[in-house]
Amino acid sequence: MITIREAHEADYEAIWPIIRDVFAQGETYAVDPRISKEAARSYWMGQAVRTYVAVTDAGIVGTYYIKTNQPGGGAHICNCGYVVDPSAQGQGVARQMCEHSQKAARALGYRAMQFNFVLASNAGAIRLWHRLGFEIIGNIPDAFDHPRLGMVDAYVMYKRL
Repeated sequence: MITIREAHEADYEAIWPIIRDVFAQGETYAVDPRISKEAARSYWMGQAVRTYVAVTDAGIVGTYYIKTNQPGGGAHICNCGYVVDPSAQGQGVARQMCEHSQKAARALGYRAMQFNFVLASNAGAIRLWHRLGFEIIGNIPDAFDHPRLGMVDAYVMYKRL
């Protein structure tokens, strides 16, 4: 059973190891792999309109944020980032967080969701986002220097809410 709820400041101690390890791998997020704990807190929780956690009996197994993608005339479109603890991958956590994020975004007044930088090498995420109704609306060639694969493209993915 997975419960998704808004994150509290005290949750960051459990969020940090999850995002730290993903950022350190340098394979899915365009974030400095050596990002500090405080800089990561600002990135994940400080810039977000809302941050959420996915919780099971084992504790926090995933997290996501919602933030406004662009200010002013673009403020009706949000952006989200999702991370699942490796111990919980393959259990539907990312799907549940993305479905939850769409409802939360609508409740916050957003009319669309855009993922700005989905790496072409992240096939699992791309399949899931497609299944949940997102479309690739743009391709950025050689956008990311992947530590194992070299230069890979990044997609812009979009869905009206």
